[in-house]
Amino acid sequence: MKKILILGGGVGGALVANLLSKKLKKEAEITILDKSPKHIYQPGFLYVPFGWENPDKLVRDQESLLNKNINFVLDEAVYIDTDKNLVTTKNRGDIGYDYLVLATGSHVAPEQIPGLKETGHHFYGREQALNLKQAIENFKGGNVVTGIAGVPHKCPVAPLEFTFMFEWYLKRKGLREKTNMSYVSPLPRCFSIPSVSDMVTPWLEERNINNITFFNVESVDPKAKIVHSIEGDSIPFDLLMLIPPHRGAKVITDSGLAESAGWLDTDRYTMRVNGYDNIFAIGDATNLPVSKAGSSAHFQADALVGNIISDIRNEKTVHHYDGHVMCFLETGYNKATLLNFDYNHPPNPAQPNYLLHMAKILFNKTYWWTLPQGRLPNTPIKDKKSLQDCPDC
Repeated sequence: MKKILILGGGVGGALVANLLSKKLKKEAEITILDKSPKHIYQPGFLYVPFGWENPDKLVRDQESLLNKNINFVLDEAVYIDTDKNLVTTKNRGDIGYDYLVLATGSHVAPEQIPGLKETGHHFYGREQALNLKQAIENFKGGNVVTGIAGVPHKCPVAPLEFTFMFEWYLKRKGLREKTNMSYVSPLPRCFSIPSVSDMVTPWLEERNINNITFFNVESVDPKAKIVHSIEGDSIPFDLLMLIPPHRGAKVITDSGLAESAGWLDTDRYTMRVNGYDNIFAIGDATNLPVSKAGSSAHFQADALVGNIISDIRNEKTVHHYDGHVMCFLETGYNKATLLNFDYNHPPNPAQPNYLLHMAKILFNKTYWWTLPQGRLPNTPIKDKKSLQDCPDC
């Protein structure tokens, strides 16, 4: 019986474990190792600052989402010995494997930018989302700066979603006329994919939100309340919401599997970590040119699982991930649109509408019974124009 060890119990880790468990049954021993007993639905934190979601409802016990024959080990991986096929844990010693799946995700690193941690807000965690909620409730007007302080980051559309939703919130509170809003991006446009940027840019203009591109955040002055860019520009703020830089897991860099940023060099089709036949990566942990999002992990899982099974059964079939990503983009006013694309097909988003907004709300509510268990289909995109030159999509 082969031993499959999965590091990380987020959406990618749970999904891979459940799919392998269903397809291999007694052909393999499957173990998930994670330092937290809780599984968190991170996209829900977007709604917490506005009081539209209860953060306590975004958490479940890890084991409640896993098939009963999956072993769950509560511990922290501190080193991966790829020569001996061993993972050293903080408390339980070494765990051996025949196949290793790295679903170690990403984490925010606001300390990378001086002053950001002390002054800036974001919603990429329970406490951070609640702190931003309090700041929003205390806000009575002034200068608001939202946007991106580092790429790549989890859920690329999230900073735009927050900006549109906050503009709508201010209108409902009677504060919009008292507020100057600016959206900053280090990219040459407000969003990495040209077709999406072309659609979104007019919305920023229509809502009188300053669209400031080529703004690479260098530092934040907490006392003066000014955010500075590498390009030499400065913007004053009364409320600052910037998505911090992200980094990969410490165990990845400590084990010499990635450079300082922590992203695993992953084959974009097979999901194997380059240089290792028995190590795979999924989701945020990879360096693939797709969104760091649960949706990406959803579509990557089929290829990853298929290739492990092919290896175990000595089959010659090679399964390929096509770069498929599908995610909603909230635009406020109870409307949303949908981005659906892959390596070869660009997104062609519909005009925002109420039905797509409700579809996202429905998915948020049904997540626990669908995605981690592998109950959502993987439908490829066909018959669309090719996506070209979008390395940061």
